[in-house]
Amino acid sequence: MIENILSIAFLAQTIRITVPYALASIGGVFSERGGVVNIALEGIILNGAFCATVGTYYTGNPFVGIICAVAGGLITALIHALVTINVKADQIVSGIAINLFAVGVTKFVLQIVFHSSSNSDRIPGLPHLKLPLISSSPVLTQVFGNPLVLLTILIVVVSHFVIFKTRFGLRLRSVGENPEAADTVGISVSFYRYCGLLTSGALAALAGAWLAFDQHSFTDGMSAGRGFIALAAMIVGKWTPLGAASACLLFGFAESLQIQLQGVGIPTQFVQMIPYIATIVVLAGFIGRATPPAADGIPYEKE
Repeated sequence: MIENILSIAFLAQTIRITVPYALASIGGVFSERGGVVNIALEGIILNGAFCATVGTYYTGNPFVGIICAVAGGLITALIHALVTINVKADQIVSGIAINLFAVGVTKFVLQIVFHSSSNSDRIPGLPHLKLPLISSSPVLTQVFGNPLVLLTILIVVVSHFVIFKTRFGLRLRSVGENPEAADTVGISVSFYRYCGLLTSGALAALAGAWLAFDQHSFTDGMSAGRGFIALAAMIVGKWTPLGAASACLLFGFAESLQIQLQGVGIPTQFVQMIPYIATIVVLAGFIGRATPPAADGIPYEKE
């Protein structure tokens, strides 16, 4: 068992599982740094996966599928933005409503397009790049040769730089901490909250596209709670891209461990609980005080 956990295959599996968590979690960082709680990550992942599947199915081109996924994520995030930023509705209620809507609408359209209420037809995955350093290892090539894995690593680094080292990031953080002060100096609170939320939608949709290409199909409810675990990882990472990605790596490890432990005599129900137990334990006892942005979840009422 120890040899399996320390193997290259286990590492590759951990990275593969981590990718959708990391993309959605960093999306949550952008949204909440701007002051909007995005509980709708779960629904955006699901819509992104479905749009990626449909786009790829009709064109045969997975890159078109990615564009469709991002478009679906942006539209879903835009709905959340209109309801929470313009109408100033409760952000939690809006997010839950979008999640429920995503479950229903994907199942409905799945039946229309693929004549099945459970899964789509098979779609091609992304072509793998041949990288010199890992070309001798089929396992590593399968994971790190995937363009979305390389894109995710780039997104983690660039997101951290954008949020903490650029004027845009400073303004985004300012509207999440003190929107009144930001508005006083001429920063548009609504504009930056829209930017944060739409960025969140695009990244969560990429997470959905990863799931669709990884499974080569869309399956009803395939987001399977990943949006909520991504939110937990964002909190564990204290609302920073690097911290959130590190927490996602921990949860990816826990899920890989769960897969390894299946069939070794441990009750299946207990094994399936491991990622969620890890989430609760880390949140409850190992991260210290996690303080969200001061105006996170609070609609801004301009006087």
